[in-house]
Order: sequence, then structure tokens, then C-alpha cells
Amino acid sequence: MTRKFFGTDGIRGLTNSEPMTAETALRVGQAAGAHFLRGDHRHRVVIGKDTRLSGYMMESAMVAGFTSVGMDVVLLGPMPTPAVAMLTRSMRADIGVMISASHNPFADNGIKLFGPDGYKLSDKTEQAIEAKIEKGVKLVAAEKIGRARRIDDARGRYIHHVKSTFPERLRLDGLKIVVDCANGAAYHVAPEALWELGADVIPIGVKPDGLNINADCGSTKPQLLQETVVASGAHIGIALDGDADRLILVDEKGRIIDGDQMMALVGLDLQRRGELRGGSVVATVMSNLGLERRLQQEGIGLIRTAVGDRYVLEAMREKKCNVGGEQSGHIILSDHSTTGDGLVAALQVLAALVDSGKPSSEVLHLFDPVPQLLKNVRFNGGKAPLETDRVQQRIAAAEAELEGRGRLVIRKSGTEPLIRVMAEGDDPKLVERLVDDICEAVQSAA
Repeated sequence: MTRKFFGTDGIRGLTNSEPMTAETALRVGQAAGAHFLRGDHRHRVVIGKDTRLSGYMMESAMVAGFTSVGMDVVLLGPMPTPAVAMLTRSMRADIGVMISASHNPFADNGIKLFGPDGYKLSDKTEQAIEAKIEKGVKLVAAEKIGRARRIDDARGRYIHHVKSTFPERLRLDGLKIVVDCANGAAYHVAPEALWELGADVIPIGVKPDGLNINADCGSTKPQLLQETVVASGAHIGIALDGDADRLILVDEKGRIIDGDQMMALVGLDLQRRGELRGGSVVATVMSNLGLERRLQQEGIGLIRTAVGDRYVLEAMREKKCNVGGEQSGHIILSDHSTTGDGLVAALQVLAALVDSGKPSSEVLHLFDPVPQLLKNVRFNGGKAPLETDRVQQRIAAAEAELEGRGRLVIRKSGTEPLIRVMAEGDDPKLVERLVDDICEAVQSAA
């Protein structure tokens, strides 16, 4: 079934353009609220947001939508996505909402929905909500309209939860940590949690103005973090994205550490302690072949999924695994969270760093990545360049050349009008030639 609103990570787009308008947000609130109405209890929805200017507009519209179908609303204000998931479950809410476009520029926004168990919604549930958006829902009688209130201690609740995932026997005393909050949702909670655990914290990206979220900072643009770590003599740098469900690290030498290295570190550490469940780590098709080879050396499998942390989580639940994630830095540790949590993942890495007593450049380099190249080709949203004969022929030829020596992954982005072309193999010149060849064909077709 073709979906009009939901992509790989909720609903996302340019604000004041469909589907990211106040009118559509109201309808999403009504449809999602109506879908989760069950029983005679007072129904509750928890709503958080990041620091985008449009968050005020989208929040107000969704409050109107939920209350109009009889749901009470609890407003958290700016909070990380994983905090919304955690609070949805702990507050016994019927549904959770995060208003964020994650790592996208400020002009975009999005809506992520969580069920009462704190997990993102299934495709089936999203399709049912889409049907209600299109059809419309019945509004409640005037005396049954919901109420809205803000709670003041949401930050404290989340910080307490995050700290509880860090081993009680350890502290961060003596560690100088630079944390880049991308001028986003974690700008208060991340520095405070690290400070409370004893770290010497240097915060950057903590002055949101509604327009600067992810702007030349955060996990997608870590240059400022790299420079600050080296200049300050910090032991490690932590970069979150706008809604803090993604994490990229920088070692003391200023080198970037991606999600693959973090999954290797956590997976191998849990394996040594006998706590790795499912015998495997779950990652997407984009994770490096080097990760797969390193895990295999220790008898650990790698289960690959489609791109999107929701698909990683689905596989983790099905295979009963407790470590998964994406190369981009979505790390899911199901012993602690129901979704990707950048701060929780960072604390597990910091625990390993403290335990080892070694520099982060040693602890965080678990394998040499196989040469990998990813390029994006923008296209007109109304066209389908991957379906043309020329592109299909180029892809088939590239797969034949890489057979037994590497991998080719080509996909359409679920959040932007982009075709992502990725190849990896032991011969970097071959990889570059094949990627460029396919991108040229896609560009011509687009």
C-alpha cells in the first residue's frame, strides 16, 4: 500500500508545505488520537518537540487535534526523542508524539509517533492512521474535550533514567568531554547528565534560537566538535543530532567514530560479559563490511535490515537481540531504551573508556573499515529514476563486477527526494568508479 504521509521515520517535510502544515498536524492528532481511544479511562498523549521555530505551531495544532477527540495532553517542551518514548511508557500514556525533523535543517519538521509501550508504530498501525486522516474522525461532545497541561520535571525524569544506565561503580571524574547538542532538544539534559556523573563538560551547540538547529554543528556536521576536542585537550567528543536519537563520537585526536565502531564496541563488550542476546548485532544494509568481519571473528553474527532504525528495532525484537543500530549513529540498546538514544549510547561507550583506562583512539578503533563510498543524487519527487532501463543496466553491471569482492546498496531516501548510491569493497578505485557510473546514470534519468 502506498503511503501518503508516513515515511521511514514518521511524517516529515518543509513546514507550511504539505504534509507539514498546521492543518495536517491537527488531522494527524485527531486520527492518531481516535485510533488509540480504547476503554473508558481518561486517555493521555505525551508531546515533546525539538527547538525548531515551527515547533510552536505544530505543537499547538496537535494539541487541538488530540483534545478534539477527547484525549488529555501532557506537554514536555524541548526534549529528546528517546525521552518522549520513555515518558510515554512511564506515564502510562496511550500515545507519544515527538515533533522533530531530526538532523534536517530548521525549515523542516516532522511527527514521530510512539505507542503506549514506548515503541514506534508498526507499518500496519501507521496505515490505519493514514486511513483515518483521509476519511476524518468523529469529534467528541463538548463536555468530553480533552485538557492540556505542561509538566516541569520532564528533564529531571529523563536525566535520572539516563544516569541509571551507567554502571553504579563508575564515575566520569577526570574525563574532559566536549558535547555538541546541535542547538537541539538535548541542549539542557546532555551536559547536565554528564556533569552529574563527574565529567568536566565543555558544551557547544547549546544556544538554540529556533533557526540554528543542526546548523554547522551536531552529528551530521562534526567539524566544530573535532576542532574543539583537539584545541581543549579533551578525552572524547560527543555529537548528538537535533532530537538526540543519533550519536557520533570524536576521539582525542579529532577523528570521527561512527555507529559501526560503536556497535562493535558495545557488542563485543556484552559478548565478553555473557550479556549479548540473540548471538548477533542488528544493523542496516549501510553498515560497513568491516563490522561484519570483526564480529564474525568473535562468533557474533550481523543481521542486516532495510535502512531506518524502526526496521532495526523490529529485527531486534524478532530475533531477541539487545544491540543494534545504524552507521549514521542511531544506536539501539534494548536493555535500556525502546528507540535510539544518543546519550544512553554515549554513556555505554564512556563506561568502556573508563574501565579500560586507555585513550579513546585505542578503545574506539575495533576494525579497519572496508573502503566505502556513498553519494546522493537529488531528483524530482515525481520521477522514478531507479526504474529506468539504463539505470537498471548500470546497477546490474556493477553488481557483477563486485560479486565476491564487495557490496552495492542503492535506495531511495525515505525522508528526502534523494537516491542514495553506496558501494564498498577492498579496491577503493573500483568502488569509486562504480558509484560515479551509477550516479551519472541516475542523474541523467532524473
